[in-house]
Amino acid sequence: MKHVIIGSGPAAMHAIETIRKYDPSGSEIHLVSNEPAYSRMVIPYWMAGTIDESHVLTANEAFYRTHRVTPHLGKMVASVDPGAKRILIDGGTTLDFDTLLIATGSSATRPPIPGADLPGVTNLWTMDDARRVMPRSAAGQKVLFVGAGFIGFIVLNALYKKGCRLAVVEMEKQILPRMLDAESAHLATRWLSDKGIDVFTGSSVARIDERGGKLVSSLTSGAAVESDAVIIATGIRPNVDFLKGSGIRVDRGVLVDHHLRTNFPNIYAAGDCAQGPDLMDGAQRIHAIQPTAIDHGRVAGANMAGRDVAYDGSLLINVLDICGLQAASFGLWSSPGEARAISNESRPIYRKLLFDGDRITGAILLGRTGDL
Repeated sequence: MKHVIIGSGPAAMHAIETIRKYDPSGSEIHLVSNEPAYSRMVIPYWMAGTIDESHVLTANEAFYRTHRVTPHLGKMVASVDPGAKRILIDGGTTLDFDTLLIATGSSATRPPIPGADLPGVTNLWTMDDARRVMPRSAAGQKVLFVGAGFIGFIVLNALYKKGCRLAVVEMEKQILPRMLDAESAHLATRWLSDKGIDVFTGSSVARIDERGGKLVSSLTSGAAVESDAVIIATGIRPNVDFLKGSGIRVDRGVLVDHHLRTNFPNIYAAGDCAQGPDLMDGAQRIHAIQPTAIDHGRVAGANMAGRDVAYDGSLLINVLDICGLQAASFGLWSSPGEARAISNESRPIYRKLLFDGDRITGAILLGRTGDL
């Protein structure tokens, strides 16, 4: 049996470990990835100086040797031929498979802002992105975040701990629009303002200029923000373009069933690129979060190894440190169901539970750790 895995994120690594759990030595595993294996979620800790760069990596030669994996690193997959059971790697190399796992993750998007190609303006999604930002994000330097979503705030929190001066601009009316409701977002915004962090909501960056060694971002509201670095954190998209023409069903991501199988029974998908069942209602959604990627990898790996493991579905859940204020939301937190909430702006603290009858369907929690 020959297993081929495309990608090296948490879904891929947990699939490898699960395959070897059930099949210690009877099969081949080939890993194809344009990047080394690392954990994106710990990049902010590396940037904050709390861990070494080596701790970001999740696999090395010893890992591949122990798990009997043949790595093909620094390689991109150009296309997949399900009928021939073969992938084409850039450069003309082909690799046959019996089972295939598509775990290609996602990439950061970048809006067409004039000046977005200037030095010091970057996404922060990869280790290379982090390397570009770190010389411009020492204590006392100012960093502007374009986009006030979950991903941006993980990095913002790390730079706050480093002592950076920070500002955030978000085109929607509130920060964290896909994690918090309006009331909890208002409390979080006041918390940030009290910490000296400038927050511009209902606005976007019209252009970025370089003046005297500084970046000046002109906002649609008329304000201008000077900074040493600009981090674009406006969203991500699944890496699925290479599947065009393959016959593998793709909506926003690769469509998979409760076994993480695609419409080809020997081809699976997992992680940020997989559009799979939602635990709450069974609809196929992308939950681009680490717990889902890990679960996907384990289920796909077990089925690739010949087991029959079904997946109940992923749960939308985010937990975030907002510069000392803890926030969490999960499930259908924005649904119009029956709600029970308490709010205390002076602490601040916010708890909201949503119900369908006697069943909790979603929640938002906000406050300091001791309060929660």
